Amino acid sequence: MEPDTIIPKDKQTTPGLYLTAREAYEKWKTDPGKVKIIDVRTPEEYLFVGHPTMAWKIPIAIQSYEWDAEKGQFPMKPLPDFATRVKEIATPDDTLLLMCRSGGRSAIAVNMLAKAGFSHLYNIIDGMEGDAVNDPASVFNGQRMRNGWKNSGCPWTFKLTPEQMVLPALP
Repeated sequence: MEPDTIIPKDKQTTPGLYLTAREAYEKWKTDPGKVKIIDVRTPEEYLFVGHPTMAWKIPIAIQSYEWDAEKGQFPMKPLPDFATRVKEIATPDDTLLLMCRSGGRSAIAVNMLAKAGFSHLYNIIDGMEGDAVNDPASVFNGQRMRNGWKNSGCPWTFKLTPEQMVLPALP
């Protein structure tokens, strides 16, 4: 990542380690046994948006279906067992590269794992879909097409890989 890159506040983490999607893919290729990519999005996102082919899919939150009129959305509900589920596939000495849609939820996940004793944690700041185009003259204005895993030529798929999912227990 460029040394003078300014990380938006909602993507900043306690460890302060950041990668772009392309850099994360290159880092993973150096040692796939010790470097793990963890996608913290919801199963719905894996299914309908796709996911990195090698990523572990460990949601940090679930989609609620209770409308929040003030925010104008269906908010996410955090999953308190997130760090416990990550410990099923990684040790505190592994290098973990965390991603979400665009870097916000993965920053929260990095901070949670840092508190749980993990030390080599990177936030993939452009996530799976990347940042939105901010150009009113563009037909792509507002769409997430500027960077991110999908837009950087990194390998991804819609094919679900249950053996790489660590989902929360059903209630």
